[in-house]
Amino acid sequence: MVLNYLWIAFFLIAFVVALVRLIFFQDLEIFTALMNATFENAKTGFNISLGLTGVLTLWLGLMRIGEKGGMVAVMSKAIGPFFRHIFPSLPKDHPAYGPMMLNIAANMLGLDNAATPMGLKAMKEMQSANKKKDTASDAQIMFLVLNTSGLTIIPISVMVYRAEMGAANPADIFLPILLATFFSTIAGLISVAIVQKINLLNRVVLAYLGGLSLFIGAVIYGLSQLDKDEIRIISLLAANIILFTIIVTFILMAVVKKVNVYETFIEGAKDGFQIAVKIIPYLIAILVGIGVFRASGAMDILIRGIEWGVASLGLNTDFVEALPTALMKPLSGSGARGLMVDAMKMYGADSFVGRVASTIQGATDTTFYVVAVYFGSVGIRKTRYAVVCGLIADIAGIIAAILLGYLFFA
Repeated sequence: MVLNYLWIAFFLIAFVVALVRLIFFQDLEIFTALMNATFENAKTGFNISLGLTGVLTLWLGLMRIGEKGGMVAVMSKAIGPFFRHIFPSLPKDHPAYGPMMLNIAANMLGLDNAATPMGLKAMKEMQSANKKKDTASDAQIMFLVLNTSGLTIIPISVMVYRAEMGAANPADIFLPILLATFFSTIAGLISVAIVQKINLLNRVVLAYLGGLSLFIGAVIYGLSQLDKDEIRIISLLAANIILFTIIVTFILMAVVKKVNVYETFIEGAKDGFQIAVKIIPYLIAILVGIGVFRASGAMDILIRGIEWGVASLGLNTDFVEALPTALMKPLSGSGARGLMVDAMKMYGADSFVGRVASTIQGATDTTFYVVAVYFGSVGIRKTRYAVVCGLIADIAGIIAAILLGYLFFA
């Protein structure tokens, strides 16, 4: 329902803004720009789906090997006590636990290509226990919000873009991003827990969250002892070593259990192709809506309004030029990435705006993209409170990113 109203709002606001620009400013090209945006974003949505096809086919094939080899069951037991408290509606040792854990781990390592297939696999497994197939279950909402909050330990992609834009220390946003995503994740977890009446003060939950906090603290301390080049090399190397080790472990455990690895891979890979095809209309719909909203100039109007409001309160407005990235981030990952690069290009990679925009880019995930892809993959149309809680996580991450920007870079 939320996506329905949002999609309508994108088009109506874009239409009104375009009419104003045509009538009062004689902008004769505005409606041409809107139509071009619809075609371009429809093409983009289809191309993204095609790009996902190969990755989904690969990873869902590997997941099937992990399932039959027993590795997914081992991972489920490791995280099971925590998941049983925040996913109370899922049975003990539910098959969704394994891919959920892999998805969260891949996100933490900044490996988006690996995270998405695992997330879609988890969503499919949870759908099997969902009594209302067109409505998001409590477990699916909790998982989606944790996913979109984007807890990241190693923000590889942001550091790469900063290096390409000439940053003196591309890794200087590492600590702010880590802290911002931690706040985002906690905010998302708490918001869903309140709605679902989940007790987060349980000693098991506190033990896992405390352990995660200590782990993040240890990572921060260890990497803070290194220079920028060492951080980038070790981060990239560690992420890929961990990922490939998981793949080899899946295969070896399957071999020990005398599983036909090749046939099992093919069996799982077929699901990946089917899921990739299924998400195409959902992805195109959300990207086209975002595209016309942006092309109309409504995004710029919103930013200038925020700047005026902040200035009226007598507050510092230096961060406002980084807001396009913040406003676009929940809507479009590629759009936010482009705006981050644009901010670094205009103001400099090492400027306050450039660093804040980079921190915002890494602070949270793309809520509406994740909702469209994850829920669309299993045919869910009624998202309930998933979007609201996802946006709470986004807002917490963005506010934290801005405040941390002032703390670290002002």
